[in-house]
Amino acid sequence: MRAGSESKTAVLVCMGRALAHDDPGLPNFSDPTALSLLPEAARRRVASVGSRGSPKGLKTVIEHGYLLRQAKIMVARTLAIDEAIREASAPQLSILGAGLDGRAWRMPELARVVVFEVDHPDSQREKQKRVAVLDQAAREVRFVSLDLARGDLDQALSAAGHDPKLATTWVWEGVVMYLTRAAIEATLAAVARRSALGSSLTVLYHSPALLLHLVGPIVRWLGEPLRSAFSPEAMRALLGGFGFEVVRDRSVAEIGQGMSSALGADTKVAGHMRIVTARRC
Repeated sequence: MRAGSESKTAVLVCMGRALAHDDPGLPNFSDPTALSLLPEAARRRVASVGSRGSPKGLKTVIEHGYLLRQAKIMVARTLAIDEAIREASAPQLSILGAGLDGRAWRMPELARVVVFEVDHPDSQREKQKRVAVLDQAAREVRFVSLDLARGDLDQALSAAGHDPKLATTWVWEGVVMYLTRAAIEATLAAVARRSALGSSLTVLYHSPALLLHLVGPIVRWLGEPLRSAFSPEAMRALLGGFGFEVVRDRSVAEIGQGMSSALGADTKVAGHMRIVTARRC
């Protein structure tokens, strides 16, 4: 992230959810929070793409195509993580690198859950301004300002009132790939210490792929360079070393294919994105 600015990749994935919410071809997906969570310029871009008009100019054509594909990818990954949260049904939900996540304002299943939103102060400051217009679905939302690359997660959650004696659902979506191995292990160590039996961890991560060599320069230009990728076997070993047993590990492309053949075709490009869910053992 660039100092003083909110995460650009968080804005991009939220734009994908906003476009998917308005897409009549995706009737099983809904995220009414997404548009409200976006900065004004991003809302205008969503409106432009969502108008289904004919884009003019090569740059606009490429951008529209990217965002429409991003919307399909976000459907698959969002619904898969939502289901993991419902399955866990824990009294605490901790979203690591929450970005513009809207779950605490749109999931009725969180009505009795305390949600801890952990994120970089620059991103969190902007989000807190925008959520003021939304109705909260969770029992309580506690904002925890922290740079996961440098801060002490254990201490920050303790100060926010997280109870390590209660089961926690941990969601780490779209952050791991931007962290070094040392920062990933430091975060997992804190998660493990604060995870009572019955806790679960869902992580979206990148597996090694040629596509990352194309994506890498783009996200580096956005100020968020890629720093890690794991094979499923390496991720299983990593989580196992911190006391988590993998329940399932699927690519976003596989998840999309399981939802519909059309969505599977649209998410094929996301074969390098994987979602793993593990239980505390």
